[in-house]
Parts: sequence; structure tokens; C-alpha cells
Amino acid sequence: MCRLLAYLGSPVSLESLLDNHEHSLITQSYQPQEMISGTVNADGFGVGWYHAQKDTEPFSYRSTLPIWNDVNLPSLSRYVESGCVVSYVRSATAGQALDISNCQPFKYQRLLFIHNGKIDQFRQTLYRPIRSLLNDEIYQWVKGTTDSEHIFALLLNELQNSPGKSLEQAMHLTLLKLKELAEHHETYTLANLVISDGNRLVASRFSTKPPSPSLYWLQNDSNSNSVIIASEPLFKGNWNSFPENSILSVREDCDIRIEQI
Repeated sequence: MCRLLAYLGSPVSLESLLDNHEHSLITQSYQPQEMISGTVNADGFGVGWYHAQKDTEPFSYRSTLPIWNDVNLPSLSRYVESGCVVSYVRSATAGQALDISNCQPFKYQRLLFIHNGKIDQFRQTLYRPIRSLLNDEIYQWVKGTTDSEHIFALLLNELQNSPGKSLEQAMHLTLLKLKELAEHHETYTLANLVISDGNRLVASRFSTKPPSPSLYWLQNDSNSNSVIIASEPLFKGNWNSFPENSILSVREDCDIRIEQI
């Protein structure tokens, strides 16, 4: 199981999000406390962010190294500031390649996406069924072999099939489709997802075989107008656990809405 982190609010340095806390994402990579499988997250990492002033497509930095071994990250994270960030540390599912194409966050145009969880026996169960649902553009866009990227592809497919859909609607439909496919093919999925367009965050805590992986949110820490979403609390504070099988939306003004799936 991976560990996730997402932030929306006033611009902050990547360093303050990734490292400057007692139980930071970097600490969670080698000393997680709430993982339901695996012991460390040493199979790569990634961070994606949006420019604090310019209206551009997002940036990302990904690596197959353990996050604690990347000598370039400290300098980069001190330099970059952003008001919208997603990041993760990876514990690869058995059988999935340690390759840069399999490192998150995945990016499509203005969207960034991260996933914690798995589709059990993905290659033997839902790999072909999911690919058969994709339109030609999204089918060709997929570069890696992970269940995570294919879940994102399914979500992108929903958005393209009905351009008027919101991110929340597309995520809801994607999770229902995953549930339907998992039941039909006698497997299960754990799908803690986060997607962003730079102006908001939409996240889910979802599973077809409870319990779901852990996921928390914290609003307005230290009097700042912000929301942090994390697999595990980064520090002591008024963290809230996501309800099982729910979608949480964070709007531009950091207002939070939660709906059950």
C-alpha cells in the first residue's frame, strides 16, 4: 500500500509539506503506522504541483528511488512553492514493474491523479475488461502497467464520454464501475483516489472489501485557509478520518463537502 498526500490552500514550499513534520510523508515512507499490507514504501515516489501564479499545466517530479535516497529532492522542495500539491510514496504491488512509467502522480492535460490501494490480481482479472471500455485516445494514452493508471484511465474515459460531468460525478461513476467489474470477475478493489485540476481536490476512500486503507483530512491548520489530505496524520491536530465509501470535495475557497457512494 502506498501513502498519499494532497494540499490545497495558500502557497507553501514542497519542503514544508513533504518533510517538515514529525510524521511527514518522507517518514511514512520508511515508518508507516497504518498500512494494511507491506512494511515500507521504497518503490519510488512522486510529487505534482501547479504554478502559484501562472495558469499552466501541472508539473511533476517522479523517481523509482526511495524518497529518502533522492539527493535532488531537498533542493527542489525548498525552491518550489505551490497552492495545490499531490504526492505519494510507493509500495509496489507484487508483479508490477519498478519503472518510471508506473510512478505517480499520473498527469493528463490539467489533471493530476494519485491512488492508494489495489485491484487484487489485476493482470488476471480487470486488466482487459478495463481496457476494453476505453476510447482510442485514452487507450493509447496509458503508458504503464499498474492498476492505478488504469483506474485513472477509466475516470478520464467517463469525463470524455460526458464532457459536462464534474470531477465528483466522474469519480463516483468510476468507483461504481470498478465495483461492478470486481463483483463480476470475483476480485476486489481498494481505491483511495485523489484528483485535482489545480483549483480543487476530489478524493475518495473506497473499497469493495472493507476495511478501506486509511485516509484523513485536516482543515485550516495554524489559522491558514487550507486543506490537507493524507493517508496518515502528519502531525498532532484535529484530523478527521474519511468515512468508508465516501467522496470528499475541496473547493477553491477550501470549503469541504462529503457524499456517500
